[in-house]
Amino acid sequence: MQKETKIILGIDPGTVVMGYALIKVDTKGLKLLEMGVLKLSSKAHAHDRLKTIHEKVSSLIKLYHPSEMSIEAPFFGKNVQSMLKLGRAQGVAIAAGIQGGLSVAEYAPKKIKQSITGNGNADKIQVMKMLQKIMSIDEKPEYLDASDALAAAVCHHFQGNKISATDKTTFKGWEAFLQKNPGRIKK
Repeated sequence: MQKETKIILGIDPGTVVMGYALIKVDTKGLKLLEMGVLKLSSKAHAHDRLKTIHEKVSSLIKLYHPSEMSIEAPFFGKNVQSMLKLGRAQGVAIAAGIQGGLSVAEYAPKKIKQSITGNGNADKIQVMKMLQKIMSIDEKPEYLDASDALAAAVCHHFQGNKISATDKTTFKGWEAFLQKNPGRIKK
């Protein structure tokens, strides 16, 4: 069972649209604090966009005081230039997180989708709809980059709350698991 409150910042990096989300995790479960996007002009100089990304992530850290950051790792694409730009945006966001004292974790897009929907090939709409159920929210973001950032944060929470492989406890079915772990039941 979760013993203390923690705040997780999720980032979906991008050089034109960067998604971000903050969740609060405590004994009551997960709560969405903020979700949105940073829209950047594609006409702006690349270094100015990177500076803006750093400033936005830093301001979110100062405002919400998260202790952890989860960021989607770039997937391998065919366009090398796009990958380089995305990697820079991710690096700047990570640097802002480290500078803010956060522990940072990266997750592959398939890992995030698998964690949220059970299907590593789920599309963005499926991920968003599952997040609405998990988080008990009606909010539908204008940009799916925001829900992707939320998915990164929720995935990180799920990964941090796994039953340890070294835990010698064995369960004989879901009933035994739920009796042993009442804090994992969402009402």
